[in-house]
Amino acid sequence: MVIAIGNDHAGTAYKFEIIKFLESKGIKVLNFGTDSENSMDYPDAIHPVANAVESGEATFGIILCGSGNGAQMTANKHQGIRAALCWNNELVELTRLHNNSNILSIPARFVSLQQALSFVEIFLNTPFEGGRHQNRVAKIPTKNC
Repeated sequence: MVIAIGNDHAGTAYKFEIIKFLESKGIKVLNFGTDSENSMDYPDAIHPVANAVESGEATFGIILCGSGNGAQMTANKHQGIRAALCWNNELVELTRLHNNSNILSIPARFVSLQQALSFVEIFLNTPFEGGRHQNRVAKIPTKNC
């Protein structure tokens, strides 16, 4: 498994901990985010994550910014991406089960580090249910809304 991770300045501290967590499980990480807490524009770190997931270079993506909103909006501009902004365990589980999300967006300023690590664990270990959800997911990527 390969995970692409991207963050702006608000997510730097959490990113380092998430990378340690993933690497401790033998997961390869592609780091597209800033390693600094100096202000930067989140799309510069998020588009490379979405590209890596879309191309198959990465299995999943994890993105972080202050609210998680800007990161999620940026990632979802890519046709092959289903990025989900999550702030509790149930949302993380449901977005994998029902939406087959391939990028997890974490609001670094609104959840604890322990919550963020729990989200990552749940996201990576929850399979897509398929079934009735597959038809719905198949209708998401469209250029003609």
